Amino acid sequence: MGRKRKCSWNLRWLAFLLQIFLITQCAASRWQKVHKNETDGDSYYPPVQLHDFDDHVVLDNGILNVTLSTPEGMITGITYNGIENLLKQEYNENNRGYWDLVWSSADHPKEVFDKLDGTNLFVIHEDEEQVELSFVRTWDPSQTGLLPLNIDKRFIMLRGCPGFYSYAIFERLQGWPDLHLSQGRIVFKLQENLFQYMAISDDRQRIMPTSEDRNRSQVLDYPEAVLLTNPSNAFLTGEVDDKYQYSSDNKDSQVHGWIAPEFPTGFWIITPSNEFKTAGPMKQDLTSHAGPIALSMFFSAHYAGLPLVLEFQGGEPWKKVFGPVFVYLNSVQPGQDPLVLWPDAKQQMLVEMQHWPYDFLVSDDFPRAKQRGRVSGRLLVRDSFINKRLMTASSAYIGLALPGDPGSWQRENKGYQFWSQCDALGYFKINNIRAGNYSLYAWVPGIIGDYKYNIPINIEPGGKIRLRNLVYDPPREGPTLWEIGVPDRSAAEFYVPDPNPALMNQLYNVHPDRFRQYGLWDRYTDLYPDEDLVYSVGTSVYQTDWYFAHVNRNIGNKTYVPTTWRVVFNLTDVDTSANYTLRLALASANDAELQVRINEEVEEAPCFTTGLIGKDNAIARHGIHGLYWLYSVCVRGSVLVCGQNVMLLTQSRGSSPWRGIMYDYLRLEGPSSNIQT
Repeated sequence: MGRKRKCSWNLRWLAFLLQIFLITQCAASRWQKVHKNETDGDSYYPPVQLHDFDDHVVLDNGILNVTLSTPEGMITGITYNGIENLLKQEYNENNRGYWDLVWSSADHPKEVFDKLDGTNLFVIHEDEEQVELSFVRTWDPSQTGLLPLNIDKRFIMLRGCPGFYSYAIFERLQGWPDLHLSQGRIVFKLQENLFQYMAISDDRQRIMPTSEDRNRSQVLDYPEAVLLTNPSNAFLTGEVDDKYQYSSDNKDSQVHGWIAPEFPTGFWIITPSNEFKTAGPMKQDLTSHAGPIALSMFFSAHYAGLPLVLEFQGGEPWKKVFGPVFVYLNSVQPGQDPLVLWPDAKQQMLVEMQHWPYDFLVSDDFPRAKQRGRVSGRLLVRDSFINKRLMTASSAYIGLALPGDPGSWQRENKGYQFWSQCDALGYFKINNIRAGNYSLYAWVPGIIGDYKYNIPINIEPGGKIRLRNLVYDPPREGPTLWEIGVPDRSAAEFYVPDPNPALMNQLYNVHPDRFRQYGLWDRYTDLYPDEDLVYSVGTSVYQTDWYFAHVNRNIGNKTYVPTTWRVVFNLTDVDTSANYTLRLALASANDAELQVRINEEVEEAPCFTTGLIGKDNAIARHGIHGLYWLYSVCVRGSVLVCGQNVMLLTQSRGSSPWRGIMYDYLRLEGPSSNIQT
């Protein structure tokens, strides 16, 4: 019996591997035929056709049809797998699939939601292998109240390709009026009677409520969060739904989308490169959420605030290509498991990434692979208090962004960024870089601070730059006396409580991302109703004794007051004439002020304060980090004593449940005179 079971398991495993192999080969073959224009491809797939009607056009390659309104360029219909239209059937056709920007200006201080309606349609390329359409809107200075930006929205359909591509070129000319852009994206609203299952990652998938379910729900502390009181699927009754619970970092958001279980069909947004997104790999943003809605977010102020609003002043010119992203459709035969559509979508993501940068775009603003450059090298870390020898920057994130100060990449929002990760030995290679002038930045998991190479990087078309060993000297004044947490720009290692049983999302009950549960800011009050957190160095454990967010206490009637945490530590020897250093690395801050006192009472003036900082709102939006902040606080030895010391950390801004900070890492260093070499 045991042998038969083992044999059966082996056969199933081999069948799975064969399926993945066939998917890979099929996808690669399709790409090969499409992109190399092989003549035998004609026998496999019908040609691409463009059908022109009075108020719309239809792209058709025999696998799917895409209908776009003319000249606006709204996606009003997608026909695939026998389904007449995958998009939401509502009276307003312009509310199904569209690009949009949110903008403001001196003339329009209140933000304007603009769906970027085109005024002219141009057929950029049309043959049997490919059609590329351009929907254009050009700013006219004589017309007031309009977005001062030239818009060029592009849509591409390829022969034999089960999906379509979209990108846009936004342009400002010299001397144009001041402008603020706070959000740019593509939106798809799908049929909710079809698409009921959402997949963000391998472990973030579930049946979702409908928009009607949400309309019948109880609104919680803000409109995005509701308690499902009467959903059409009784299984969801009593759960919390909030679109921010499904956010992801840029680095983790290459594919996401929806499955229609009854007509086994998948709708996926694939992002093969993040070069056109803002703020680097750690920037969080929305993905898919109840509606059903699928988003491709290019830039926003989510989890960052004002620093990531694009501000153009003094007639500043600007031009940038956003995308392309790929809308991928897949299906299986009725009766087959529809969940296999997710691994197929992931495989297609790998295929798209392999072929980036695409060679089929008809735009001089999108450079091909031969027009791009490469940078390679090795990054090492020098910190003699951790290791007397140079350490390899294993898994370090290293990238190019517009020139700036160390760490400025996380607030950079107008240029392109190109990121990679070092291998175990610290070697890195950054490929497919657009020509231009950059700075080289990095940060290393397990090490505080930001690295910046002190020589500008000039990328020429086709150029290859090989750097010598680069050495990062992280902030350090003396030996570590104590530390709390792990320097990884996240508060995930700290204690995340169970949610209020009446406010749960079942997806995160047994999940690494427990912090995505709703209402955890009030769980602090449940755990510390009268006295605040006290952490004793040497006996407390940060995984269980350090709350993940320093928030305010709820004293009733929706009144929130500041809290003061205490770190108790012992010193056996104190040099009262020397200076000690406290490193405070923050993973998030929202309308907060962190004050530090050592061996003093709260009523006394702090020895350090951050001042009012942060607008990332990561606490309310279930993000375990926002923007990264690093402070080095000089602590006079005269305030320390031999024996027990107490450091008070006060988040002094009350009035709201979401004003607070998340710590990344804390470290007290001894005097600089003790540096070892």
